[in-house]
Amino acid sequence: MIELRQQLKLAQQLVMTPQLQQAIKLLQLSQVELVETIDQELEINPVLEESESEDISSLNNTNRDNAFQENEPILHETQIPTLASSELEKIPWEEKAIQDINWKDFWDDDNRSSFPSHSFEKKEALNYENLFARTKGLEEHLLWQLQMSHFNDIERKSACLIIGNLDRNGYLKTTIEEIAEEVGCTQEKVEDVLKRIQIFDPVGVAARDLKECLLIQMDHLGINDPLVLTLVSEHLNHIERHNYQAMAKATGQSLEEIAQAIEIITGLEPCPGRPFSIEDIRYIVPDIYVYKVDNEYVVALNDEDMPRLRINSFYRDAIKNGIASSSAKDFIQDKLKSALWLIRSIQQRQKTIYKVTKSIVAFQREFLDKGIAYLKPLILKTVADDIEMHESTISRVTTNKYVHTPQGIFELKFFFSASLGRDDGSDVASYSVKEQIRQIIQAEAPTRPYSDKQIVEMLAKEHIRIARRTVAKYRDLLGILPSSRRKRPAINCHLKKISN
Repeated sequence: MIELRQQLKLAQQLVMTPQLQQAIKLLQLSQVELVETIDQELEINPVLEESESEDISSLNNTNRDNAFQENEPILHETQIPTLASSELEKIPWEEKAIQDINWKDFWDDDNRSSFPSHSFEKKEALNYENLFARTKGLEEHLLWQLQMSHFNDIERKSACLIIGNLDRNGYLKTTIEEIAEEVGCTQEKVEDVLKRIQIFDPVGVAARDLKECLLIQMDHLGINDPLVLTLVSEHLNHIERHNYQAMAKATGQSLEEIAQAIEIITGLEPCPGRPFSIEDIRYIVPDIYVYKVDNEYVVALNDEDMPRLRINSFYRDAIKNGIASSSAKDFIQDKLKSALWLIRSIQQRQKTIYKVTKSIVAFQREFLDKGIAYLKPLILKTVADDIEMHESTISRVTTNKYVHTPQGIFELKFFFSASLGRDDGSDVASYSVKEQIRQIIQAEAPTRPYSDKQIVEMLAKEHIRIARRTVAKYRDLLGILPSSRRKRPAINCHLKKISN
């Protein structure tokens, strides 16, 4: 028999409040993204404002000096607001509750986190004309040359279509037939325009394939060596694979002559548009700095561009003195709660980054002293247990965060890597093994490169147990070719001089 009945059941459930979601979001933002988020909040929240104190630089210098001397947080943790999300939601925004808040933490002109911070010395004014440099693109460079050349209207229209259909490497990505149909002229006319553009700077631009590109450059430079012409025209696949034996067999020439011809070919530019490629430049701003002071490593947060936030006293007085109306009071209270939570979330973020970095420094001291070859294997759980936080928190903190160390700038994720076993029972980080593979290949003789199997044997002498396929995987990640493609034949005589 089916019937309906009511039943009470108690269960615990994690509720993601908007405030908690904001705190998690702030935790995984980079330094630049955090500044952008704060700027957006300053625009929409009138209760929140940025401090413009003239004593900020002096305060920062004092804090930094104290941090280096004591290697401890400058303020006490009790000065950081410790309101839980449930407490924030239940705050009775009455006069007594407002009076109980430690407003000093939020009205200070230098409302910063409670950890050592990095600051730069005052520098001369920047020359902004040098900061906003603009690189001329390939299309713009070619159009400028087109304007300086003699073309009639039909030819100029064809040339513009050719230039507009080049890829970033400078190769033509449409057909002569399509351009002729678009312009309304013969294919022979378009072909003639194409040949004139192909000798623009850079020479070989607008070629339809690699062979045509190289042949145009050779003709322009006056390179008429029959062997070079044969290799470019018929054996580009062997050149790509560095198969000297196959080229020598096909042409009937010696390995030494083949090597000389290849030396000439490698002096040509296979991608004419490469010098003009415009790519977005990403600047890395370290979130934290690690200094070595008196044989100890000091961690300092980078707050150089971080806005100094505080609560606008006008709105506090409006509520405290009863000036605001009921609707205005509700609005101010809502914005006040949002501002307080944002400040606390930022401080908690800085506190977490500081603790995680200090833990990493403690585990990776040998790396900071000696370099990447001494990087130790480390997992998120090890740091999480060390600072008594959850692994997911460590993962968020180390995402898109960069640290400046005596060994260079690294993402915090860099310090976490898998381990490989040694014969003596110890572990070594995979990054260290990659570095050893790179150094082994750099030291090899060009005529006798090491195979993956030989590299395995060399690492075994260092008591590192690793499979050949793992060496091949790491080599690919490092962008290093196989030994068959790294091999170069010995050349015992001078190259021929090619006259222009």
